[in-house]
Amino acid sequence: MSRILIVDDEPSIGWSLRELLGGEGHAVELAATVDSALETCGRFVPDAILLDVRLPGTDGISAMPALRGLAPDAAIIVMTAFGDLDTAVRAVDAGAFDYLVKPFDLERASQVTQRAVERHGVVPARAERPEKTADELVGASPPMQAVFKQIALAAPTELPVLITGQTGTGKELAARAIHAHSRRRDRPLVAVNLAAISPSVSESELFGHVRGGFTGATSDRKGLFELADGGTIFLDEIAEASPEVQAKLLRAIETGEIWPVGSSSPKRVDVRVVAATNRDLSTAVAAGDFRVDLYHRLRAFPLEMPPLAERLDDLPLLVAAFLAGAGIDPAAAGADIIDCLRRRPWPGNIRELRHAIHYAAVMARGGPLRPEHLPAMSGTDGTATTSEGASAGDAADGLLDRAVSDWFAAAAGDPEHAADLRDRLVDRVERLLVREAMRHASGNRTAAARLLGLDRATLRGRLADEEDSTAG
Repeated sequence: MSRILIVDDEPSIGWSLRELLGGEGHAVELAATVDSALETCGRFVPDAILLDVRLPGTDGISAMPALRGLAPDAAIIVMTAFGDLDTAVRAVDAGAFDYLVKPFDLERASQVTQRAVERHGVVPARAERPEKTADELVGASPPMQAVFKQIALAAPTELPVLITGQTGTGKELAARAIHAHSRRRDRPLVAVNLAAISPSVSESELFGHVRGGFTGATSDRKGLFELADGGTIFLDEIAEASPEVQAKLLRAIETGEIWPVGSSSPKRVDVRVVAATNRDLSTAVAAGDFRVDLYHRLRAFPLEMPPLAERLDDLPLLVAAFLAGAGIDPAAAGADIIDCLRRRPWPGNIRELRHAIHYAAVMARGGPLRPEHLPAMSGTDGTATTSEGASAGDAADGLLDRAVSDWFAAAAGDPEHAADLRDRLVDRVERLLVREAMRHASGNRTAAARLLGLDRATLRGRLADEEDSTAG
């Protein structure tokens, strides 16, 4: 039987974990604050601690040194519903055994706890953290918290990392975050897009060349691998590498040696490789377009970036970050534009969103951002767009919002005008709907009624009211 301490101020979580772990034969104690946890450790030295990050008073990660002082051999499992990259890195650097993202499956919690008690007494070494990081990854959704955890785990290692994901999901930002939190952070990070390099010169660009190595090589030249010596090289669009380059990449990863073009001897380099692609490399391997041995070497630590469609809860954070980066008050984006963004498809993911927000900020001319300020959608879903650049639906929503606001503004200063405001506004909208339906149906009442979802008798009554109003 192992001793487990659960530190969480949410009673439901504490109760669920106690029932789960207690039912598995462990002795379980609960604490809702750091002070209570420290007091408990004085009489109940745990083998494992499940520790929430957000607690009243001292946060969980800041309390880890004190908890370790009382329970030096305990494996600490950090739990959070509000994690970001900094939280994940702090947890891993402080020696956390694992990192659970709320809401988590109880079976997953059980498995992690079991591994923790089996590793009782093995405390990971603490790595030095950079004083300041340059990552720009933004998000608090569960998919992004999972990414942050993976980056925090991968960064201190020397394993090659293969980052996959759709275009525009932030693969390069993830690579830069891995480098920024690694032991190589003070050495160069060299990024190269293999799709942008001509195949005829890709070997020379990556591995360098010696004088006379080929026609026009008038002097020795260092390649990108040599320029990244001691640091990290980020190979974007790795699927575009030629077979010759793939073979040399495999050798560089396996042996730490590169062969400059035309050289009779290799050069040793100390480079960590991070690669990225938006293609399915396993399919490329099956088709014979990518080396299977290089594929497995690169994906020693796989990391998948989620598409924006799977992390729409991050929209307010992303929009605020893009506006702040452009020197614009994030408050310029209200709930109406966030709701509009949430309804849109984003085939270009974060990159497309960033461009849309910057465009809208220009169109708003220093005022609040509205749905009609957004650019046209990409057209991949067939949605109609207006000549102004906003989608027809979004523009209509914006105009209707503004019209209703104007009506209420007028009513605020005129009590008589406000008396039957709702009835008059609804009547006006209904008349407009009937008029437009008849126009679209070319005067055919049956077709117009179908457009409006009304029966012909109801439509006939509305038309009669319209005629009476006009006659009056």
